[in-house]
Amino acid sequence: MKVREYFIIISILITAAVIVIAQFWFPIVWSFLLIGPLIILGLFDVFQTKHTIRRNFPLLGRFRYILESVRPEIMQYFVETDTEGRPLNRILRSLVYRRAKGENDTEPFGTQMDLYHSGYEWLEHSMYAKNNPKEIEEFPRLLIGGKDCKQPYSSSLLNISAMSFGSLSKNAVLALNKGAKMGNFAHNTGEGAISQYHLEHGGDLIWQVGTGYFGCRNEDGTFNEKTFKENAIKPSVKMIEIKLSQGAKPGHGGILPASKNTEEIAKIRHVKPGIAVHSPPSHSAFSNPIEFMHFIKRLRELSDGKPIGFKLCLGRKQEFMDFCEAMIFTGIQPDFITVDGGEGGTGAAPRRIL
Repeated sequence: MKVREYFIIISILITAAVIVIAQFWFPIVWSFLLIGPLIILGLFDVFQTKHTIRRNFPLLGRFRYILESVRPEIMQYFVETDTEGRPLNRILRSLVYRRAKGENDTEPFGTQMDLYHSGYEWLEHSMYAKNNPKEIEEFPRLLIGGKDCKQPYSSSLLNISAMSFGSLSKNAVLALNKGAKMGNFAHNTGEGAISQYHLEHGGDLIWQVGTGYFGCRNEDGTFNEKTFKENAIKPSVKMIEIKLSQGAKPGHGGILPASKNTEEIAKIRHVKPGIAVHSPPSHSAFSNPIEFMHFIKRLRELSDGKPIGFKLCLGRKQEFMDFCEAMIFTGIQPDFITVDGGEGGTGAAPRRIL
């Protein structure tokens, strides 16, 4: 006999028992204030067709969803150790919170990290470490820009990596860009185009152009030189990064779900609102390494000589060698190359279970 059949039989028996007992002791009728709603909930579970667990296990099945809803809190507060959390463990999160509040951020009594674990990262010791301001700048920087670059950019060694408005909220983008302005480092826009929130605080921007050409696209999704130039020459835009591939989206481009494609986001990305927008897995503006080099040159010209680079995940060795040979053949070189890993996350890729 199935659990839902047991539930129906038990509900009938309890109801009948209460009615019989009420003939001798009427106050038991008040128990229906508790029993009644439970029976109604159970019957609703039996006859609904949306959730299999609740249909097969009336009332009991609801505990599954209750426990599932508190699972993150149980993991965080009772199961997870201070060093296990991903992408940031509790130790690092606590450090961020203390610094944000202006509290003491030093750590007494040594580290909790396993120093001998494979993959542990550390700073190399030196008996001749430099700490004289005359020997090292207060904020070391790197000048990015080749011989064809008219507006080289003095870049911080640490910057904000690519995250689009739409995957991040308005307040998150504003906070990141304000931090970039305060710290004098660069903020990568991600492939979701440049929003007004990227520009409000005036922090340095690296504008990422993906296969969807958001912010510089025609109605059919192809590259639009006019709108590209309008964005590229903005003072806040210091570099342009062509995204070829991303570790979190192997083998395909991204997806802007219809539910996320609001009027505001559609206007910024130059797409129609309320529909799912698919970024193709490869660029339509070029189809081989030679064309890619000329595309880089064209973007440099349209941006009035700003640094142009590209981002990729190293997959086939031969494809990257082809890029290098194309650089030698054409004499055109990017100003920087971003190599992406596979540890990043995204809310814009379909899930595949193999």
